[in-house]
Amino acid sequence: MNPNVDLFLSKLKNWAEECETLRNIILECQLNEELKWGVPCYTFQNKNIVLIHAFKEYCAIGFFKGALLQDANAVLNKIGENTQAARQIRFTNRQEILQMMPLLKAYIYEAIEVEKAGIKIPFQKNPEAIPDELKKKLEEAPVFKKSFEALTPGRQRAYILYFSAPKQSKTRETRIEKYTQQILDGKGFNDCTCGLSKKLPSCDGSHKFLQPQRNEA
Repeated sequence: MNPNVDLFLSKLKNWAEECETLRNIILECQLNEELKWGVPCYTFQNKNIVLIHAFKEYCAIGFFKGALLQDANAVLNKIGENTQAARQIRFTNRQEILQMMPLLKAYIYEAIEVEKAGIKIPFQKNPEAIPDELKKKLEEAPVFKKSFEALTPGRQRAYILYFSAPKQSKTRETRIEKYTQQILDGKGFNDCTCGLSKKLPSCDGSHKFLQPQRNEA
């Protein structure tokens, strides 16, 4: 067991018992335990398999490549409408977890086999149209353009989705300017800039594992 995960669990105000139960089940599947992006993460041969989350209304086990699992029992939840790879199984009490233990292990073992086989998610690369305001920025600022194009497809997509959301052009421009330096620094939309913690990476470009609340400028 990882002492950093021990500390994480000790600080939980909600779902501590449920998350500890999930932890024990996952460890029985012989995965390596780490603390990544501020949450318990479990890996196989340095490949991310599952995460444990404690949200306000539920706790969950999140599968990085959940979209590739068969899910005959229809228990996997898509995290957001733009999510391509990640899936969650959600719980609201410990008894639910215990009842689902054999199934959870089966899903975890299947996720390990997916990783062993080297199967990759066929991500859509920037299927959304780039907003005019971002096009203008890319045309006017070569350094910004180079930095944006150096981001992974998932990180590019997350920015495009965020910049495109407002109806007003001025708000779109404000968002772009607000994140210009972060893009120049090679960081994704959810990458931490405070130095105190790290947000989750873009598993599939949706960035909806932990969506931060940000105020408009």
